[in-house]
Amino acid sequence: MRSKFAHCLLLVLALALGRASAADAFLWFDAGRPTSDARQVLGLLLSAAAEGLDPNDYDTPALQQRLTQALQGPAPSESVLAPLDAALTAALQHYLSDLQSGRVDPRRIHANFSVARHARLDAVKLREAVAGHRLAEFVQQMAPPLPMYASLQRALARYRALAKHPAWQSALPPLPARKLVAGQAYAGLALLAQRLEVLGDLQPGTAAPLRLEGPLLKALQAFQERHGLTPDGVLGQETLQQLNVTPAARLRQIELTMERLRWTPFLQVPRMIVVNVPEFVLRAYEVRDGRVDVKLTMKVIVGKALNTRTPLFDEDMRFIEFSPYWNVPPSIARKELVPRLRREADYFEREGFEFVTGSGQTVNALSSENLDAVLHGGWRIRQRPGPKNALGDIKFIFPNNDNIYLHHTPAPKLFERVRRDFSHGCIRVEEPVALAQFVLHDEPDWTEDRIRQAMEKGESNTLRLAQALPVLIAYSTVIVKKERVFFYADLYGHDRLLDQALRQHSTGTSPAPAPNAVAR
Repeated sequence: MRSKFAHCLLLVLALALGRASAADAFLWFDAGRPTSDARQVLGLLLSAAAEGLDPNDYDTPALQQRLTQALQGPAPSESVLAPLDAALTAALQHYLSDLQSGRVDPRRIHANFSVARHARLDAVKLREAVAGHRLAEFVQQMAPPLPMYASLQRALARYRALAKHPAWQSALPPLPARKLVAGQAYAGLALLAQRLEVLGDLQPGTAAPLRLEGPLLKALQAFQERHGLTPDGVLGQETLQQLNVTPAARLRQIELTMERLRWTPFLQVPRMIVVNVPEFVLRAYEVRDGRVDVKLTMKVIVGKALNTRTPLFDEDMRFIEFSPYWNVPPSIARKELVPRLRREADYFEREGFEFVTGSGQTVNALSSENLDAVLHGGWRIRQRPGPKNALGDIKFIFPNNDNIYLHHTPAPKLFERVRRDFSHGCIRVEEPVALAQFVLHDEPDWTEDRIRQAMEKGESNTLRLAQALPVLIAYSTVIVKKERVFFYADLYGHDRLLDQALRQHSTGTSPAPAPNAVAR
């Protein structure tokens, strides 16, 4: 029945297009044999792993067998070719959809991006591409147009080649003590040198020393830098754990990152601010003629992994508040601030707090009754502008449901840490003046001096931006910088959720809804 239905469908299509028979409507067959384009499609499906996709998702083995039979055996009838032609088109359509938009709805894994799902493959454009022998160009246009994506493709091929390397057939031996420092001997130095050489951190042909020193020590520091660790050259348990991660596991990490790039809304606008949470880094960039020009890179502090995670989303920045008030969120007031004020009354005045009543009046007197009013939801607590204000002296506002924003901090020493998840969800920025200059690029009256004066004035002043600026809070545990591959910890477990969702997608099962993220 299926073949008869497909045959009838092709007849209708052929008549609609003014063709004489269903055979003329075949996209992938000529005179009963697969065309070169059909073989090209099969090649694309067979090599889907090079894009971080799974060839089995497109029924590739069965299609390969059927196309081989159509190529080598007796010429099939139209009733046989019709379902095969349709199946090859459907497989290509599925592949291109996955390549362009990804396989998982990002909202299922805590990524609330306003990215439109791409429409199904345009059959007319596909037929035109095949007729013009431009199939390769047509397919290439479906891949994410990001420089990072091409870099990840190369990294993927490299780690796939390393997946069965003998350097990971056995684990590095236990350390002789809690950690190995420069100048100490270790039974695993030869294997360590081999792994670092294979990974590109150690110059090829470097002899393994008897002690941790010289080029091997520098290579270990390079490895630590590439894996989000303190590059101190000390081989401790955390570094040892990362060294024992196999290339196959890194391969999967790269595949997950490529999947994220398909539905994370990069390059949607000419100017954008992007925070990569696992990397603890903010980048501000411009896009011109498809080229990304990073104007600014700085460290950030994000929400605690345990219970106050920074959510993933994109919104437009619309305001800058200089010398801001900090309106203490009810959850922080209830769980942290009110109990502390009951224990430590002078903290209220010392830190510059005040109450705000339901009618908007300010109250500067601390009392048990006033604290009760906060707990009951009638009043709130805020911190006045000043050197101790938790938001520092500037706040970048992009209205969102989670009340997340960018701001400075009175505790800049935390930026010296390698792992920087210390906040209640909002994002602290290391260089607020430079960020304000980027945001106000099209407003020449806002010079660096004027920005600093507004920040230091101590009087709250909110500026509405003349042009909204998109802010994207993203999550990528793999970054390629000048062809060096950097791996970061799965801080919030989002890679684990994505991996689970992709495996369920491949088996045809529906993933269970992910638990709600704590992000305030």
